[in-house]
Amino acid sequence: MARRGKRVGLLDGDIFGPTVPLLMNVHSEPIVNDKNLIIPPQNYNVKCLSMGMLTPLESAVIWRGPLVMSAIQRLLRGAEWGLLDVLIIDTPPGTGDVHLSLSQHAPITGVILVTTPHTAAVQVTLKGAKMFEKLKVPIFGVVENMGYTICNNCYQPMQFFQDSLMNSLPRKLISLPLDSHISDCNESGVPVVIKYPESDYANLFTKLAREISEILDRQNCSKQEVNDGLLP
Repeated sequence: MARRGKRVGLLDGDIFGPTVPLLMNVHSEPIVNDKNLIIPPQNYNVKCLSMGMLTPLESAVIWRGPLVMSAIQRLLRGAEWGLLDVLIIDTPPGTGDVHLSLSQHAPITGVILVTTPHTAAVQVTLKGAKMFEKLKVPIFGVVENMGYTICNNCYQPMQFFQDSLMNSLPRKLISLPLDSHISDCNESGVPVVIKYPESDYANLFTKLAREISEILDRQNCSKQEVNDGLLP
């Protein structure tokens, strides 16, 4: 989305297992301005904020629900995100305090569900879909992650899981492969669209970003102002 000219923010909503610092190669501790607002660090033209930037790498966050919800509010409303077109919030699996807090206190435009096609993972995702339906939060669709790999001999896609409940989920937006190029990018903190911009893998992520942008544009919600860390 950032490569397509959008002003993008990425908030890591996984308090217990934050991954954004690794995936986006942002490890510096954010600074706080004179208004006591956190200034999100930026990389690849994306503003990023995560609990992983505020706690030591080896430490474990052991908090009950109220503290988790307070941390989410701090990251969301206690940061100076500035003017954004889209703020993407990466959440943990399931239907926990993070999802409920965001659904109740943030103006969510829509949800993208991400799952592997394994039956156990799909069952958890299906519960998440039911939760957002009850909360009347729009679901844009599903991203099938690690749904297949490309055979090194015949170069044809090979599926890992033949039977699943994928058809019981909302509309599939795209299927992403399990591939060493993507894995290497994750480990090095360089997005595949940056490291391999002309690859088939980058094209898949670009296609997904384009489709989500089009959904947002159709809803006239692609431009959302965030002033002084306070969402409208």
